[in-house]
Amino acid sequence: MFTTEFKRKVVRDCRELLEMLQGFLCSVTQANMSQVRQVGLLAAGCQPWNKDVCVANGDRFAYCATLAIYIYQLDHRYNEFKLHAIMSEHKKTITAISWCPHNPDLFASGSTDNLVIIWNVAEQKVIAKLDNTKGTPASLSWCWNGDDTVAFASQRGPLFIWTISGPDSGVAVHKEAHSFLSDICIFRWHTQQKGKVVFGHIDGSLSIFQPGNKSQKHVLRPESLEGTDEEDPVTALEWDPLSTDYLLVANLHRGIRLVDSESLCCITTFNFPSAVASVQCLAWVPGAPGMFITGDSQVGVLRVWNVSRATPVDNFKLKKTGFHCLHVLNSPPRKKFSIQSPTKNHYTSSTSEAVPPPTLTQNQAFSVPPGHAVCCFLDGGVGLYDMGAKKWDFLRDLGHVETIFDCKFKPDDPSLLATASFDGTIKVWDINTLTAVCTSPGNEGVIYSLSWAPGDLNCIAGATSRNGAFIWDIKKGKIVQRFNEHGKNGIFCIAWSHKDSKRIATCSVLFEQLMVKYYTNTNIQLQCLVVIGAKTTDMIATGCEDKNVRVYYVTTSSDQPLKVFSGHTEKVFHVRWSPLREGILCSGSDDGSVRIWDYTQDACINILRGHTAPVRGLMWNTEIPYLLISGSWDYTIKVWDTREGTCLDTVYDHGADVYGLTCHPRRPFTMASCSRDSTVRLWSLTPLITPLQINILADRSWEEIIGNTDCAVEQGMPPLLCGKVSRDIKQEIEKLSGNPRVKKLRWFSECLSPPGGSDNLWDLVAVIKGQDDSLLPQNYCKGIMHLKHLITFRTSEAQELTTVKMSKFGGGIGVPTKEERLKEAAEIHLRLGQIRRYCELMVELGEVKRAIKAKPRSLTQCSKSQLDTKYQAYLLPGLVGSLPI
Repeated sequence: MFTTEFKRKVVRDCRELLEMLQGFLCSVTQANMSQVRQVGLLAAGCQPWNKDVCVANGDRFAYCATLAIYIYQLDHRYNEFKLHAIMSEHKKTITAISWCPHNPDLFASGSTDNLVIIWNVAEQKVIAKLDNTKGTPASLSWCWNGDDTVAFASQRGPLFIWTISGPDSGVAVHKEAHSFLSDICIFRWHTQQKGKVVFGHIDGSLSIFQPGNKSQKHVLRPESLEGTDEEDPVTALEWDPLSTDYLLVANLHRGIRLVDSESLCCITTFNFPSAVASVQCLAWVPGAPGMFITGDSQVGVLRVWNVSRATPVDNFKLKKTGFHCLHVLNSPPRKKFSIQSPTKNHYTSSTSEAVPPPTLTQNQAFSVPPGHAVCCFLDGGVGLYDMGAKKWDFLRDLGHVETIFDCKFKPDDPSLLATASFDGTIKVWDINTLTAVCTSPGNEGVIYSLSWAPGDLNCIAGATSRNGAFIWDIKKGKIVQRFNEHGKNGIFCIAWSHKDSKRIATCSVLFEQLMVKYYTNTNIQLQCLVVIGAKTTDMIATGCEDKNVRVYYVTTSSDQPLKVFSGHTEKVFHVRWSPLREGILCSGSDDGSVRIWDYTQDACINILRGHTAPVRGLMWNTEIPYLLISGSWDYTIKVWDTREGTCLDTVYDHGADVYGLTCHPRRPFTMASCSRDSTVRLWSLTPLITPLQINILADRSWEEIIGNTDCAVEQGMPPLLCGKVSRDIKQEIEKLSGNPRVKKLRWFSECLSPPGGSDNLWDLVAVIKGQDDSLLPQNYCKGIMHLKHLITFRTSEAQELTTVKMSKFGGGIGVPTKEERLKEAAEIHLRLGQIRRYCELMVELGEVKRAIKAKPRSLTQCSKSQLDTKYQAYLLPGLVGSLPI
């Protein structure tokens, strides 16, 4: 038996060891300059304004939002495309992007600031810039005759050719491609004939140039337009990859034509099933001679065509929104597992030798070869569609396509995040799944700011550039109230009082001032203030154009400030009251600094310097009273210890100006940020409080975990939790009897951990500890399940696929057929090892040989009379007994 003294010594030694470990980890944390860790990314959608905003090359594809380019690359290990890079260097709208056909690492982009950039995709860096392009490069393309030549043109031309390197480097003007009578929509270089190029125009005509041949300007206009002034823009233009002269042309209203650029005649006019259908984009299918796909402009219908027939081979309704652009990948990923693996008798039109057997129908004769279409839609949606399997590999709906100015968590739900954007919409996201939940009606101009209604009211107030302020009811899906008292002046900030749900404050520019209005039902009190503010209790602080910070008391009728703080040398853009320290507020300015003010002392108590551009985002942590985060136009986020004025960490991940920063009090160490790069990013701040995490894991005393604010802000003190969430956890733990350590760890885990898996982990812990299954949450089946639940759940899922009525799937987009449902059910049974049921479904699908190859032992040990009648109808006498085991 161990003596009491020995036990005490062991405890002391363990404490000393723990303290050493704590000190070591603390020093490592302080030395590490990447403490703030990115844990989530809400990528932008594709812009719907310019034509050439989606391209592909080899195992990469790219699309662009307004100011950022997204590069996806095939991960060969997992056979799926993953985000490789976000490149954001342009200051104004990107107009066109183009991939070098001979070098997959080179990429070009143009923008409305008369700038063309050459990128190295692998290294994610700019390698060349061309300023002052003498006009906006409305269309841009690499020249197929060289790795270092890019061509671009403004709307009326001329065509400029930029040789990036070598003895002939510089910009030259094409000798003939100029003085067009109609604006250029798009142009394409021929992939085989050097110097051959075609232009599509707004009036529906084409212009073709080829060295040594007579130039052809404004030819091959649709016959129905001849002799009229009517315009029918060329929406898509692609050379036949297997021909020197054939060209596919799509006009917005007159459909698709296959034309001969040499004889200047139309070979085939393709007919649509409906007179109202129109084409927005098209692309040839690599490896399938004569086959191409188109995307409709009104609805998201993908059509498959072959040049040998004038009507579509197949039609897929993918979305309700029309297409904007598309591209077919020429090296689609192979699936790791598929029950549809081809056999030697599997005929497709993927090669010229593939001759369909006579038993195939006309449409089957033109079956689509394996391939993936990158689809971009008019609502900004982006997806990768597997044409062979007829399903999405991924589909990102509702992404913002412009600068995101503000982001806020829902007060009663830390999983819901709202964002406000230059694109005129507010969107709500589920940060656990990184998917959009809903979007506001839109068409609001620029939305600069948003504020959730308190509690569970499910409304958001928005501040716009032209339509005043509004309240959006999320459940009803409509705007339920507007405030137009600011007139035509843009509103830059809005705040919904969480103390009085009937009160909203707004700020607007008027004669170099800002108007702040308080709405209490229909009674309006007008106060003349200056610039943007935040509020605490009944005081409101404003940051001002005149470089000052003012504090007002809103319950009086006076419009005079209680305090005025001076010190910034440029305008103040944001102010934030500390949620934990009474009378403390911070301000961010265009002078690049953040100042900490003490209202009770009428003084600036600290200046945080380090940003090299205006500060826009500010956020106090709701548990650590000295922790402040700032975001800037220098593309960075900085984390500050306001006690000593030191920068604890700098984050460089955003590709453009950082505007909004926010966290939820119930998840105070998960931060969201938004930027001009059109992304929202989620960050974990827990590495900043590593010593505190150790104390929680080691079950140290409450005094080493939770403290008061005055103690926590003393210099040199380790981090202590001081907010409401930690105090609530402590209070609930102290009510529990027995050993509450598991509960304590779970509640602190939910507080400290980023979203996406923490709850699921603790559900699994509860299952292992013997918790009754009825206590598991409904979304448990959507995460990782315990083995005892997995087989039951997946079997049930497969059974539902085979028995559900077709009406359940009717009328939707991407409706699965009966065969597709049975194949999916069969795949589930096979993965679960339920071979017999797999074979039954394969026989029902007519895949008898596939069923036999599965070699189920149970079938080899039973007589023919015991077999299902469906098996007996297909199996030859004596075959069952001879199946190999």
